[in-house]
Amino acid sequence: MSPETSGTLGDIFWDLPSWIVYTAGLDLGCTIYVANPTETEKEYSLMARLSRNSTVITEEVLPVYGLSWFKVDPGELVSLKGAIRFSESGASLTVFLVERETEERTDSITTVLTAPSTSSLPPGWPTPDTTTGFDWNSLLAMMPPVVMLGIVAVALKPQKEAEKKVEIKPGTGVKQLPEGRQV
Repeated sequence: MSPETSGTLGDIFWDLPSWIVYTAGLDLGCTIYVANPTETEKEYSLMARLSRNSTVITEEVLPVYGLSWFKVDPGELVSLKGAIRFSESGASLTVFLVERETEERTDSITTVLTAPSTSSLPPGWPTPDTTTGFDWNSLLAMMPPVVMLGIVAVALKPQKEAEKKVEIKPGTGVKQLPEGRQV
């Protein structure tokens, strides 16, 4: 895809985030939007590539309405709802928009399909390191109780200050101590 033609023959985007937890073999539902910014009708194809690092795992055409090519009127945007399925996870999924007349990949979208794990951390965060003994999961697990203690401490603090005040009742000459004893 050359920079001067990117988006000039067609645009593609979707409703998937930049990364998503994906279990291999399950359907991944999404909506792909294709826009034709030109003044003529265009025919497009969607090409899906699954890759890990620089190695291509699979590359295949995504059929639209059962066909390899579909038309988009000039200045129009089409919404294509569907699901895709892959036998791999822990890889990057890139969908290319191919314009039929020039056979150029005019635009692309990418998301990372992260394999599910037992970690409660988002992908890209450091994982527990057995050499140093630092475990990010335990740090995150400690946060809710610490926050709760902080909230309780803040709620109780004004009450303790009110209890420490010494009161003298007028006319009796008796002082009340905080423990409730009289002097």
